Amino acid sequence: MTVTEERPPTPEEEHEAIEILWEEAPGAPGFFASVDHKRIGMRYIYTAFIFFFIAGLQALLLRAQLTSPDSQVMGPQTYNQMFTMHGTTMIFLFNTPVLAGFGNYLLPLQLGTRDMAFPRLNAFSYWIFILAAIFMYSSYLVGRPPTGGWFAYVPNANKTYSPGINMDFWGLGVTFVGISTTVGAVNFIVTIFKMRAPGMTLNRMPMFVWSILAMAVMIIFAVPALTVGTVLLEADRLFGTQFYEVAGGGSPLLYQHLFWFWGHPEVYILFVPAAGMVATIIPVFARRRLAGYKWVAASLVGIAFISFGVWVHHMFATGLPALAMSMFSAASLIIAVPSGVLFFCLIATIWRGEVEWTTPFLFALGWFLIFLLGGVTGVMLGVLPFNWQATDSYFIVAHFHYVLNGAVVFPIFGALYYWLPKMTGRMLDEKLGKISFWIMFVGFNLAFFPMHVLGFLGMPRRIYTYSEGLGWETLNVVVTFGSALFGFGTLLTLINFFVSKARGKPAGGNPWNADGLEWSTPTSPPPECNFESIPVAAGRHPLWDSEKLEEAESGTDDATKSMGPSGALNRQTPILGGMQSDPEETMEIPEPTYLPFVLALGIAVLFVGLLIEAALVGVLGLVVAAIGITGWLWRTEADLQ
Repeated sequence: MTVTEERPPTPEEEHEAIEILWEEAPGAPGFFASVDHKRIGMRYIYTAFIFFFIAGLQALLLRAQLTSPDSQVMGPQTYNQMFTMHGTTMIFLFNTPVLAGFGNYLLPLQLGTRDMAFPRLNAFSYWIFILAAIFMYSSYLVGRPPTGGWFAYVPNANKTYSPGINMDFWGLGVTFVGISTTVGAVNFIVTIFKMRAPGMTLNRMPMFVWSILAMAVMIIFAVPALTVGTVLLEADRLFGTQFYEVAGGGSPLLYQHLFWFWGHPEVYILFVPAAGMVATIIPVFARRRLAGYKWVAASLVGIAFISFGVWVHHMFATGLPALAMSMFSAASLIIAVPSGVLFFCLIATIWRGEVEWTTPFLFALGWFLIFLLGGVTGVMLGVLPFNWQATDSYFIVAHFHYVLNGAVVFPIFGALYYWLPKMTGRMLDEKLGKISFWIMFVGFNLAFFPMHVLGFLGMPRRIYTYSEGLGWETLNVVVTFGSALFGFGTLLTLINFFVSKARGKPAGGNPWNADGLEWSTPTSPPPECNFESIPVAAGRHPLWDSEKLEEAESGTDDATKSMGPSGALNRQTPILGGMQSDPEETMEIPEPTYLPFVLALGIAVLFVGLLIEAALVGVLGLVVAAIGITGWLWRTEADLQ
């Protein structure tokens, strides 16, 4: 009797088996059950951009109302609703989520791992985001959009001055979406510290990873303050508490402190990852390594730290003690130091490089001027006497749009042109991209630079109309024209995206000859498992630092057995010890599951119950959420072995 030995699988058979194992179900089952960071990242980006164009349309309607004196395009109530939802959409439903989307997609690829640290939590964060967005926008279906501004200052936002459920949509919706932001930040931090490839020490991490780490830490400390602020607001509105009612011993100023303790770090929560995008794009197209790597990383961390000491400059006109205001004024000026370090390191990278004038590089370069203007006016507003003169004028509107729109949106568009070829497998059209950039750049500055002058001429912010003869007419026409031009430029990129999806040039693995591990996958989009063998990072620019990227092999111990193809065949990925870059153990990547969606849906039903003050609906939501979390946390003896 002869015994035939089983032959080991060939690399081709192994590759095919890995593809089958990681492939997710098509259609609705795969959509609702997916835990793949790439799918979730793309959903974040697509969803956020839907809200970006909705917010843009709202902005154009607002500008139509303000183009001429005594305009009747819309009434004050409609204007307040649109004004509130425009700001809320841009801050909560576009800027933060789209950056989270890029982080979700790129972090595991840049770190050289197969997924995020908590894949199911990642899916949960997306479902919370989209359900919170639907929750807020459902206010239009019942004719009750929020009216209190995206800041919802009390007492205007209290039940006395804002009856009905308009502001409940805002307060509960912001609390709801805050859950997504917070759990996503936890996932980013753990992924960065525990899921890096061998050889990728902290001082070799890509700059975008550093920026996402700084963003996530800021979120962990800042967003809970906003959550507390909105929970107390809703407690006053729904249950009659008096946290913000002076008559009951409360304080409206407490709300401002809670809101702006989140609100000013939020500026940097958006700015820092956008700067990380620029710091990633510029070395690739300057064809040289990033100048002052450690200084750039330190500046991002420094900005994140100092950002928590500047929130009171939003409250200089509220009558706080002069000594306290002077300290916050100093912090508002000091934050310019790490920002300047970042700025000059990026200029130095370009200065000695051999620049390729691609569309991503143009968007990164446009960021320089816009960031400079926004930063200069920010320093001006940190000076007490000037702040008192400019507060609540259109100068403030100009400043924060330069920072929150220009200095964030331009890097995001640059990132689209840079990374979409990896995400979709198709190149975007360079000619159309450059036309889009120049129209956006000119339109943006025409739209927002004159607002500085309008502020000096005395035009207040948050007004829906104005009288003739105040000297604001011509500049408002210019602002509206610039806004329309900027909107048209963004529309060209949207057209570019759809054209490239249909018949764009195939991207290949690394169309830019870039340096990061995300470009090391042989195909675009990357394989479902990211890496069949975990790559080894030989330096800060892995694809430039060695002629051939080294790949790790599976070992026999628990720490290294998931490094090679056998780890991919078992849905495993290595976990690091933390600060070091050596594998410590193996993580099992969970299968696709509906449980994150069920849990998020239960929480959504709970918030609907609170909105309509129906205890039965709220209890139903809690039951559904309990089913989801029980199934999520359920472990059998086999799972524990």
